[in-house]
Amino acid sequence: MAKKDRINFSKIGAIAAATGSAVGLGNIWRFPYLLGESGGGAFLLVYILCVIFLGLPVMISEFSIGRMAQANAAGSFRTLAPKGKWWLVGLMGVICSFIILGFYVVVSGWTLEYIAQSIGNKFSHVSPAQLNQSFTNFSTDTFRPIGWMILFTAFTCAIVLAGVKDGIEKSTKFMMPLLFLIIIILGIRSITLPNGTEGLKFLFKTDFGKINSEVVLSAMGQAFFSLSLGMGCMITYGSYMNKHNNLSSTALQVTILDTLVAILASIAIFPAVFSFGIDPAQGPELVFITLPHIFSQMQGSAIWSTLFFILLALASLTSTISLLEVIVAYMNEELHISRAKAAIGSSVGVIILGVMASFSLGIWKEFTIFGLGFFDLFDALTSKVLMPVGGIFISLFVGWKIDKQKIYKELSSNGKYKIPFLNVFLLITRYLAPLAILLILLNQFGLTKWLGF
Repeated sequence: MAKKDRINFSKIGAIAAATGSAVGLGNIWRFPYLLGESGGGAFLLVYILCVIFLGLPVMISEFSIGRMAQANAAGSFRTLAPKGKWWLVGLMGVICSFIILGFYVVVSGWTLEYIAQSIGNKFSHVSPAQLNQSFTNFSTDTFRPIGWMILFTAFTCAIVLAGVKDGIEKSTKFMMPLLFLIIIILGIRSITLPNGTEGLKFLFKTDFGKINSEVVLSAMGQAFFSLSLGMGCMITYGSYMNKHNNLSSTALQVTILDTLVAILASIAIFPAVFSFGIDPAQGPELVFITLPHIFSQMQGSAIWSTLFFILLALASLTSTISLLEVIVAYMNEELHISRAKAAIGSSVGVIILGVMASFSLGIWKEFTIFGLGFFDLFDALTSKVLMPVGGIFISLFVGWKIDKQKIYKELSSNGKYKIPFLNVFLLITRYLAPLAILLILLNQFGLTKWLGF
């Protein structure tokens, strides 16, 4: 696609699409149980600070790279630094998106299975042990998860096939308000449960004694990963943003909405958890085992469980759309493959990875690489290596490689907006963000203890 013909999001469309990319299973699945494990309000406070001083500057950096170059993730670096090897950073983001989709669509497929079970009221009068066994049987099954995974990938492909305006923008402008409506309804219902206010007290009571290096590193990691940074999504979406849009304002609104979803998800979950006397520090099983048990004990259980898993599916779909678009934009612009062929071809590739990931939980469980099955390997490779390494290089690229005046021109939309924070932004991208992301990277491998953390 020629730059002069590049399609632009509307202002609202840009916010909806970027927020949809940022909002995913991490907000509704991972954030609440991290909050439970880390003592509630203390973690929330540190997380918000990490979003402001780490997530927001890196997101602005990615938006700037994409809009400045008006190209895909790899093409953006090639355009802005044609004589170097910086384009490899963008290519790494494309590869990262592809591998993430390989296991993400598996979990996303699970949400469709649980929607079907919820509609059929299958959680009624079922014990936690039975729910645990049911989840194990389903997730390790050979064919059923594959069917749902293929269906979810088909939904994602269909939206991307429709294009930037008619597919991505229209769908996210519909799905994001619906997501917020559902999560607010679930939150109100959760708060009105007996003893539900105890969950709110746990959530917002800040115990500074809980804040230690482990909590800080965990919050930093969640802030970085939750915002879809380091994987090419925000660079790609940034390239579709109108030159008159205030990038800083857009990034701020996206980070606020993303954080708001995480907090609302916790409000929807914790009062219910406390109401039924459940341990708030449970892991991922909180979503697929504990919550179905809680729903089964509520009046109108089928309605509440269906709404919750629709919420999960929506959060997943808005993320898979952005991940697939990273790949499609690269194939279309760099390899000159039509959007239709790129979307369908990459979706087939994702399904192949998804089959490998799903099988690794069941019939291929004994086959491991570095002690990890394909599902865990894909997760570890992207979250522990590709995303943080990409984030470090993106920060360094904006902080050191791009001329300060070019950054000012892009952020101010040629002087249209005042940018009083430019020096602080450059200070963060040059020093603070790379160092913080390096700590996240080291912490992924348990190496921060060497530095005294």
